[in-house]
Amino acid sequence: MSNEMAGLITRYGGIPCVAPAVCEVRRNSQREVAAFLEHLLAGSIHAVIFFTGVGASTLFQEAERLARLPELLRALREVMIICRGPKPAAVLKRYEIPIALNAREPYTTTELLALLQPLDMRERGVAVIHYGERNAALIQTLREKGAHVEELCLYEWLLPEDIGPLQTLVHEIIARRIDAVVFTSQVQARHLFQVAADLGLADALARALNTGTIVASVGPTCTGALQSYGVTPHVVPEHPKMGHLIKALFDYATAPR
Repeated sequence: MSNEMAGLITRYGGIPCVAPAVCEVRRNSQREVAAFLEHLLAGSIHAVIFFTGVGASTLFQEAERLARLPELLRALREVMIICRGPKPAAVLKRYEIPIALNAREPYTTTELLALLQPLDMRERGVAVIHYGERNAALIQTLREKGAHVEELCLYEWLLPEDIGPLQTLVHEIIARRIDAVVFTSQVQARHLFQVAADLGLADALARALNTGTIVASVGPTCTGALQSYGVTPHVVPEHPKMGHLIKALFDYATAPR
């Protein structure tokens, strides 16, 4: 979404400097998807949890490559579908798959766990379609509730092949040549600090973000990641969406002090 973000920044009068921090890489998972579909058709899976729109889309693409998408769609319509937020829900609705439960804002693991808390999952099969990494907290909770858990990790988050823009960004932030930095996911913060650590500049980056640069975080999970590196964001929008994030950043930057 870098182009959309840059456009929003420009419309508010800012000058965007885009530094890609995450590469989503699809894993070779046809065997896992085929097994998942067989378990669905056999009735051993009673609920499916989707974290992201990318995960949902990737699942359908893999099923299509197996020439089994219609089977998958029919089977998903027969089980309980649970979403962490609007992005996977939007993908599922395009395929006319009913959604039984959807987590509330700000769409983090906390809200998802609260959604699951009253459900009886003893001896029930629950499939989890992860995002770019495994969510251990959810899996532990499901197992504690007595569920039989099946996990699908269809893609992973990696650093971009070219980390030059991230390295440049680290130096520019430390040199006080960047007025604001916008983070839209926790993995962006982790990758930025990973690059800074490899340069021996992690501490200098944290100091610069706290004292010389406005830091905008899209929501609580992203904020938690930044705080783990000793950085307290200046801007967190009321709603965890790009438009709200850039508007909140503009309001903060232009407020009289």
